[in-house]
Amino acid sequence: MPLLQLYPQTAAAHDLQGLYLDVPLGDAASDTPFVYSNFVTSLDGRVAVEDDAGHDRVPATVANADDWRLYQELAARADVLLIGGRYFRQLAAGHAQAPLPLADDPAFADLHAWRREQGMRAQPDVAILSNTLDVTLPETLRAQGRRVWLFAPASRVTPEARARLADQGGEIVALQAEPHADSAPRELDGREVVRHLGRLGYRRLYSVAGPWSFGVMLREAIVDSLFLTLRLRLIGGERYQGLVAGKALPEPADFELASLYYQDEVAGEAGQLFARFDRRASTGR
Repeated sequence: MPLLQLYPQTAAAHDLQGLYLDVPLGDAASDTPFVYSNFVTSLDGRVAVEDDAGHDRVPATVANADDWRLYQELAARADVLLIGGRYFRQLAAGHAQAPLPLADDPAFADLHAWRREQGMRAQPDVAILSNTLDVTLPETLRAQGRRVWLFAPASRVTPEARARLADQGGEIVALQAEPHADSAPRELDGREVVRHLGRLGYRRLYSVAGPWSFGVMLREAIVDSLFLTLRLRLIGGERYQGLVAGKALPEPADFELASLYYQDEVAGEAGQLFARFDRRASTGR
């Protein structure tokens, strides 16, 4: 079903498939990595809800295949994924909602082909932010040919941890800055992580972490673009997360609308908006 482009205004209709494959994501010639993130949310701001077992999940009434397609497209554009160590603990316990993109699914064969045509690696690499290094890397990451970087405070990096994670295909990067004492859970210095990934040659960094990490990145002004899917339905609920978790930002993070598309229905039910917001130049790094 074609999407209606609301902004910038145009008379042309757009297919959903391929919507995000050609949009600009930073300057490839720049030494500064381009950082982008995305979320899907209900009309009343539910990004994740707590299930009966106490695990945070994207609401089933909000998630949908069309948003999932665009999530995979954004991953196809990435050089490296940013993710928290908590995801891998959830994965080991069987609670993670989905494997890391790009999914090995015939529905996304065109995205794998697209990466090959662009001369990119088969899968984006992975950068894990961890306070404790208490993670176990799944064998699938190595089987997929991904490089895996683990960023942790230097005070937590031991020879034993290096050896254990190297055996699993990971390489530890010791950060000089200690975790932020005013965040809960305590978060690493995102600026140092981005600078280091830039020195390694990465240019497009896709954050697939949750609202806590997104809040820290906003406080440090390292987010360049936010892709937001707004499902046009209200779901309610008391135990939930919005886009940004943690303390109030010291200064508002100002963004401007870059694009907006409307899908009038999803499988015969409530439709959704696909928006892109770019950080205003006045709030640069």
